[in-house]
Amino acid sequence: MASASPWIIEPTAETFDVEVVQKSRTVPVVIDFWATWCQPCLMLAPILEKLANDYAGRFILAKVETEQNPELAGAFGVQSIPLVVAFVDGRPIDAFQGALPEKQIREWLDRILPSEMDRLLAEAVEQEASEPAQAEAKYRRVVEEDAENWFAWIGLGRVLAAMKKLDEARSILEKLEARGYMEPEAEQLKAQVDVQAGAAAFSGDVDKARKAASADPQNMTLQMELADTLAASGHYEEALELCLSHIARDRSGAGVPAKESMLTIMSTMADHELAGQYRRRLATLLY
Repeated sequence: MASASPWIIEPTAETFDVEVVQKSRTVPVVIDFWATWCQPCLMLAPILEKLANDYAGRFILAKVETEQNPELAGAFGVQSIPLVVAFVDGRPIDAFQGALPEKQIREWLDRILPSEMDRLLAEAVEQEASEPAQAEAKYRRVVEEDAENWFAWIGLGRVLAAMKKLDEARSILEKLEARGYMEPEAEQLKAQVDVQAGAAAFSGDVDKARKAASADPQNMTLQMELADTLAASGHYEEALELCLSHIARDRSGAGVPAKESMLTIMSTMADHELAGQYRRRLATLLY
């Protein structure tokens, strides 16, 4: 009989991939292999069900009755039950056998489940584009708790740069650079801040930047501010074409700042395929 709890499911061989494997990519799934004739299983079941409800969605309990699902039991090589297997990110990561006491199972769960800080980080990453203020608040909570969580510092800097809080983003970059090394994500943040700073001259207004650059086509500062403004507004191809045109006309003069701007813009792009195309075009032009 199916459980009334939203955190307890009974997958079959047909639904296992969706209900367990795929589901475990967003929330851990704990599989309980059991049978009606198994007394230790019947002792363990209420403990696992209680914990599933106590943890209120931090994991999903998947009950697999081995007599009704011999394919699943065979796939996991189940020889003795109860067998409890934890699935995270689409794969089994840990297991235990036998009817353990509740305290011991809680300790096991706490080892395999994401911590509160892990959950905050995951939520912050998810909210960066759609809810940057909420993402900022969550990143700040993480770094307050763990001042050396560099992933969170980089995420916070990324959100601040996107929200045009460039002074705060630069402060984070200084903290990152003071370590003596920069992760690729930190380098990307640095490029993002540089592009946003270039766009700040026109407050991100593409039309204003375009008019200013058109009025003084020999002014490379205005030309590159236009490129930065275009990139900051998501018009990457136009920004990169602008840089390429200046490089093609004068590789050793105007092309030098254009090349630097182009490399910076490409390092901020999420579309790696498009960035790769322009890297190849730049290399062909230069070499």
